[in-house]
Amino acid sequence: MTVIDEILDLYRRKGDATYGEGVSQTEHALQSALLAETENASAELVSAALLHDIGHLLHDLPEDIASRGLDAQHESIASAWLSRHFGPAVTEPVRLHVEAKRYLCRAEPGYWERLSDASKLSLTVQGGPLTAETTAAFAKGPFAQAALRLRRWDDEAKVVGLSTPGLDHFRPYIESALKG
Repeated sequence: MTVIDEILDLYRRKGDATYGEGVSQTEHALQSALLAETENASAELVSAALLHDIGHLLHDLPEDIASRGLDAQHESIASAWLSRHFGPAVTEPVRLHVEAKRYLCRAEPGYWERLSDASKLSLTVQGGPLTAETTAAFAKGPFAQAALRLRRWDDEAKVVGLSTPGLDHFRPYIESALKG
């Protein structure tokens, strides 16, 4: 089984799980990737959008972990797992998408109010908004802009009943984004 087959199989087996957003993990991933594709993002960033929450499918923790006051650190799990097959243009936006939420809560007035209830809950266990010092450091990072784009797609990709292409539609993006 290739890594792409493994990824698609993981979504097919575990992607029906929800996480308090009204859409499944697979629906959320597909909506995120579609938003990236619509904005003509690179194959790496479309792949990152599709795969940013794959860490939720890789751990065996309960779906309501944030409501139990625990952070599964799904972004770190995902980034580490993906780094076996993808370069930093995929793995770094994935690793940083939670920090991007924390950054936006500090740097952009009104951002926190627009978050879904589930995102507000997870923000609490993820450390809350960044400090002034960490906000400046995040903004200077080489993948900050890509992570912020991914974060915005993540925030928007929670539309119940939205029609999207299926997983196989995004296979060429994933293939193109694989390490040489």
